[in-house]
Amino acid sequence: MTNMLSKEVLHRRKIPRDTDIRGDFFRDTTAILHSYPFRRLKNKTQVFFAPQNDHICTRIEHAFHVSTIAAAVCKGLDLDGDLAWAIGLGHDLGHAPFGHTGEKVLSEICGSFIHELFSLRVVDMLALYGEGLNLTYAVRDGIAGHCGEKFEQRITPRSYEADLNALSDRELYPCTWEGVTVRFADKAAYLGRDIEDAVQLGVISRSDLPKGPSKILGSTNREIINTLVNNMIESSMGAESIGFSDRVYEAVLELKEFNYQKIYLSPLLTSYHDYFHRVLDLLVHYLRELFCRWGYDTGQYRSEKNLLAGRFGDYLRKMQKAYEETQADELVIAVDYVAGMTDTYALECVQEILTPRHMHEQFNRMILEYRDL
Repeated sequence: MTNMLSKEVLHRRKIPRDTDIRGDFFRDTTAILHSYPFRRLKNKTQVFFAPQNDHICTRIEHAFHVSTIAAAVCKGLDLDGDLAWAIGLGHDLGHAPFGHTGEKVLSEICGSFIHELFSLRVVDMLALYGEGLNLTYAVRDGIAGHCGEKFEQRITPRSYEADLNALSDRELYPCTWEGVTVRFADKAAYLGRDIEDAVQLGVISRSDLPKGPSKILGSTNREIINTLVNNMIESSMGAESIGFSDRVYEAVLELKEFNYQKIYLSPLLTSYHDYFHRVLDLLVHYLRELFCRWGYDTGQYRSEKNLLAGRFGDYLRKMQKAYEETQADELVIAVDYVAGMTDTYALECVQEILTPRHMHEQFNRMILEYRDL
């Protein structure tokens, strides 16, 4: 399996850098691991919101699961594991707080929010306050084309170089075998793990699982991943595409439908949609209003006397050059900031808007000052 695009294209960065001992793709892995957006994934939803249970999967764990599954398949198919690792670690950096529900809410607010493309925006611009991570084309391409919601049976990498910055939908397939592998690994990583979390929380019981898929794939996360990895390797070796056999693919589709009906569309999750809509809508409109009022006069944000406004002002100070160069409007800027929040930080920020953390101390100090007059 040889990638169609040249090494020159796949290894190209926006700002050229000399290759060091790590190699280009492993270097990208380290850049992602040390970035703030990656660290924030530990407090972002995978499926179940702001979990207090340490055994419930978070977005950062999901990123590691995708990377290890993709690397295992790459070992079996003699592909570049470093490239798969980098794509896997970076693929969800653009996920909003509250998981796919948050993504839908931000789409309603701003017209279109696609986490795959926002992940690309994060690594290209938002990380390092406007500098971006300067990743290779192959990794950026894999991130933009990782879509885990579409369940194709087999995929062949595309053979042309695409303008990644011009993308507006999820239709692009990756240009590398490793990118395609990550796209399948994303599905393998969450199908079984979401079942484990749902069982742990009592949303479903193991006996609820459909018998046909369980017989073929297994009924635990470990069994499902093992089946999917081995089947992907066996059915793709020597082939012109990567994917699953007919029997396993049919079982995957049935299990996916079960997960959607019994887990993702369960009242436990869907009942929070309106609540999270109010949270994100309030945050975006509040920050948008502040920016319309003060722009880059960042000292003014402290006059709001809450931590959110102060931190937003500091963010704008660091991002001013990048935003002015790209002529970003107030809605884009507000969505950028809110989309980068963790679940817990978003909830804390709403509290800051309504009742600032230090309001009582400030009020008491003002009373004492008034009495001294």
